[in-house]
Amino acid sequence: MKSPTPQNPDIAGYDFGSEHGAKSPVSAEELQHLEQSLGWTGADVQLLKKHAALFESQAEKMVDSWREIIGSQPHLAKWFFTPEGEPDDEYKAAVKRRFVQWVVDVAIRPHDRAWLDYQEEIGLRHTPEKKNKTDNRRTPQWVPLRYLLTFVPVVTPVRQFFEGAITDRAELEAIERAWIKAVHLHVTLWTRPYSRDGLW
Repeated sequence: MKSPTPQNPDIAGYDFGSEHGAKSPVSAEELQHLEQSLGWTGADVQLLKKHAALFESQAEKMVDSWREIIGSQPHLAKWFFTPEGEPDDEYKAAVKRRFVQWVVDVAIRPHDRAWLDYQEEIGLRHTPEKKNKTDNRRTPQWVPLRYLLTFVPVVTPVRQFFEGAITDRAELEAIERAWIKAVHLHVTLWTRPYSRDGLW
């Protein structure tokens, strides 16, 4: 199966590589140190790329399972509600498309400056500075940092999505380990806009 190649799909609000997006203040050296701290390696990069098409084929199913968990917990679901207390289905649909694309991006995007900038953009879109602005909605103005952090264990177990396609147990476990490190790196970068200068 041919692996997907990085591109910018026609998804509303998906601004990867856009000149209008955020610019990350994180330096290449700081990124390198984060990757070293996580144990991120070239082998992880190659493993995710090797199975990128599989991530792409399972991305919507993965996101649906995670969103089901969000929807089942009122303290998580409320960040997608209107001021009248109703779910904003248009907002949820727009976010879902970008969330599905994120799964693919994790597998295929090189950790270059465009990627680093977009992690800053994603982080900002969870804070009062940019939440709701991308889609012109009226949901709550931010998602508390605590929920970004506590959702990590929800999105990291992924082997169940690939067991039918990958029968080598060691390979399956290695894919999940690489994914776990990648998710931790992404979320760590998303936390930067929440931090005061000098403390991140």
